[in-house]
Amino acid sequence: MKVKTTLKLKIRALIKVIGVMLILSACSAYSNAPSPSYISGGPLTERLKNYGLKPGDEVLIRIFKEEAMLEVWMKPKGKKEFIHFSNYPICNYSGTLGPKIYEGDYQAPEGFYRVDRKALNPHSRFYKSFNLGFPNSFDRALGRTGSYLMVHGKCDSVGCYAMTDPQIEEIYGLVELALKNGQPYVEVQAYPFKMDKSRLNREKQSLHYEFWDNLQEGYQQFERSRRPLDYRVSGGRYLFKG
Repeated sequence: MKVKTTLKLKIRALIKVIGVMLILSACSAYSNAPSPSYISGGPLTERLKNYGLKPGDEVLIRIFKEEAMLEVWMKPKGKKEFIHFSNYPICNYSGTLGPKIYEGDYQAPEGFYRVDRKALNPHSRFYKSFNLGFPNSFDRALGRTGSYLMVHGKCDSVGCYAMTDPQIEEIYGLVELALKNGQPYVEVQAYPFKMDKSRLNREKQSLHYEFWDNLQEGYQQFERSRRPLDYRVSGGRYLFKG
């Protein structure tokens, strides 16, 4: 009986591990469905024109969990500063306010990430997706683990930021065209909330307060400069210039 019980427990544990692996890899999975074209004139191109923008201009993204909002910023050709182009309500994200710590904690990440062309998946099971690049050098310095953390469609999340399909159609298209047009990477700034001082002060008792206080430095730098963040990672912190 003891042998059978032990075997059953091992089988259950194996099934659980396989289930977690399948969940965690879901965002990265590919589909054979065709990838439709996204920006070929029409309403989006007209909206861009209204801001002095065009497809292929540089892109920067900010994400706010508490507000469930993804902001797209773009830089008109010949200009130095990004302008706020559009807001996209986040359809779904998993976890709570706070950073992703370990594989399988179902937390959507917070921090500063860079999306390059290798991160794009136009044939995702979740319509279209791009990989945030978690863990970055900051996350690795703190021993944080995880993989396949995405922004994608289908409004379904197991650690990712999920949008509706029409939303990701636009966001993905703008990101891909910017990268194809020579932008080396698209910066994604992921915050727990709008990081004004009064909102952050409400979190002084939180275990994440020190981390969020560090993120606020990046938030404030962008609010001042409207340019991609200028920082390095050292001693388990983001260190910002200027």
